[in-house]
Amino acid sequence: MRRSRITRRQFVTETARVAAGVALFSIVPAHVVAGLRRGRKPPSETITRAVIGTGGMGMGHIEPNRAGETPSTLAVCDVDADHLAQGLKKAGKGCEAYHDFRRVLERKDIDTVHVVTPPHWHALMSIAAMQAGKDVLCEKPVTRFHREGLVIIETVKRYGRIFQVNSYGRAGYEKLRRVVTSGLLGTPLTVRLNPHTGTNWKVHEWSGRTDLVPEAVPKVLDYDFWLGPAPVKPYHPHRVHMSFRGYWDYDGGGLADMGMHWMDPIVYGLGKDLEGPTLVEATGPWPPHPDAAGLWGSVTFTWADGTRLLIESDEWGPRVDKKAPFMEGPKGKALEREGTMSDPPGLFAQAANVPVPVRDRSFEDAVKTRDNTHTSKPNAVEAHRTATLIHLANIAIRTGRPVKWDPVRERCIGDEAQNTLLDEPMRKPWHL
Repeated sequence: MRRSRITRRQFVTETARVAAGVALFSIVPAHVVAGLRRGRKPPSETITRAVIGTGGMGMGHIEPNRAGETPSTLAVCDVDADHLAQGLKKAGKGCEAYHDFRRVLERKDIDTVHVVTPPHWHALMSIAAMQAGKDVLCEKPVTRFHREGLVIIETVKRYGRIFQVNSYGRAGYEKLRRVVTSGLLGTPLTVRLNPHTGTNWKVHEWSGRTDLVPEAVPKVLDYDFWLGPAPVKPYHPHRVHMSFRGYWDYDGGGLADMGMHWMDPIVYGLGKDLEGPTLVEATGPWPPHPDAAGLWGSVTFTWADGTRLLIESDEWGPRVDKKAPFMEGPKGKALEREGTMSDPPGLFAQAANVPVPVRDRSFEDAVKTRDNTHTSKPNAVEAHRTATLIHLANIAIRTGRPVKWDPVRERCIGDEAQNTLLDEPMRKPWHL
């Protein structure tokens, strides 16, 4: 006699009926029925994840597995044994620990991968995960250098994956975009991001050190694997675990750390999130250190239509003009402070009915619906455009001269030394 089979669709349907009181206990596990009666998600609705990188930020990506529920965090991965142990402890039963991220990607039961490593690993791991059929939530900044973003975009298209970057997000900045679209302030606009208007760039906090004395590598850390595609440099604890942000090999200082958080919602608000500037000018001490990211004063991004985004650290050079507003145009000044989106002239109310694309859906929504166009966090193309601002700013700081940018060809105009910083070499055997 042939055994009847129940399809996944039938299973989900019948499970819902059980929750409504229909007696089908012979085919539905008791813990699923009980879970549904308590409002829990059935296994078919659980988006499983692996978290690669379980240091400070990574711990926030680990969703604890709860007794009696379908595990959601199935794998944690880190090259630091202590970090890995703390990640496994938080995830709980149902999660496995890995040293090598490639072993994680071999698992077929993992839906999403959270890449929470230093930025010099972001692109390689994200690309490999998408090639393995996973959707990816990557920490910011999305890339360490420009060309990595182009390859990520190509991979998203080729494999049909969902990819987002875990910045503060764009939700709530529809108000700003409505004001800009309305034309109430005129054009071109100037926006200022500095401590007075509500943005901290952490320039001193994430500056690298130039006095490092080599130390022995801790036994818990696979330093060679941690370096991965980065050049081999003698170990020092300041190079790894959070303070890695201060070194060009792994990140780009406070500007790279905070740039996607602060600039991504602003360029969305300005309607420039799919465009690029034509000129980037920076001020900072000269010469910059070849290894350690350091201080800078200001960076000005100018678009072809005259729109300007001025970011100021207030940690080097002239002090910030506290009388200058967050945003202004030829017709007036408004929005005194970005952090609280204060609006003394009442422009938000005047522009309330202006239609704009709303960005309020989550990464999980995108994974379920396969629609990545209206999410709060930037997708691959948007994140690449914002990351390009970060990279161009650091190129201007590192070369000591303005960057004339072709936003269509995505090349520096007339400066091959600057172009070399768009596509930096990786240590073998790692490559894009």
